Amino acid sequence: MSSVFTKIIEGELPGRFVWSDDQCAGFLSIAPLSQGHVLVVPREEIDSWLDLPDELAQHLMTVCKTVGQAIDEVFSPKRVADDSGFEVPHAHLHVWPTNTIEEFDFDQVDKDPDPEVMDETARKIRGALVAAGHEANVPQD
Repeated sequence: MSSVFTKIIEGELPGRFVWSDDQCAGFLSIAPLSQGHVLVVPREEIDSWLDLPDELAQHLMTVCKTVGQAIDEVFSPKRVADDSGFEVPHAHLHVWPTNTIEEFDFDQVDKDPDPEVMDETARKIRGALVAAGHEANVPQD
């Protein structure tokens, strides 16, 4: 059975994509810790990041850094955080803008984010990625 992330990547479920390449995708979290919270997910269903082939793990971190730089450009937070996800049995990395340690609490996610704000957030991150020269990996609206 496909994971929820595979269903998003394959278009079976909606997603607000900011990155797409042959190895992974990046899309906004539907339960963000803060505005601009992106999940970077390998296309291949691998349960744990510890099981990722080294080359794929390195690629995911490179994409996280690239997306993180775009998030930093858009939101100017004190930090852009990253964390390995646990809640879905498909390896993924969370990348989000943060200003305080309290924003690392996954019990405090926004369970009902405003769709218009989410759409605008995705547009802003995609715009920053394009401006940084990554247009080949930035999906269109």
